[in-house]
Amino acid sequence: MGKALGPLGAELLTVLWRNGRGMTVRQVLEQVNHGRSEPLAYTTVMTVLNRLVKRNVLRRTAEGRGFAYEALVRDAADLAVRDVIRDHGVSAVAHFIDQCQAEPQLRSRLMRLVRADPDDT
Repeated sequence: MGKALGPLGAELLTVLWRNGRGMTVRQVLEQVNHGRSEPLAYTTVMTVLNRLVKRNVLRRTAEGRGFAYEALVRDAADLAVRDVIRDHGVSAVAHFIDQCQAEPQLRSRLMRLVRADPDDT
């Protein structure tokens, strides 16, 4: 199964989701350290952000002399589904559909999503 986010990775991702746009390491660090009794080091935050880039959870783009980091997943469920599909492929989708068969409302919602424009979700 996919490697779960550690507590710090989840916290940094939450900061990026809440902000809704790309942020530098310094900006993430300031938000994450706000109210913290033991502040994190810049290098700690940078290391975790770069690991999330390698996992394709974040995108890193040049901004000034540094980089801005932006989430590539919308929420924790998006990340979990992506990891399951990456690890188990079509089998995961087939099992998901099997589970939906038992729930008429869920099956109906799934069918609407399949027919919808991806930008409408």
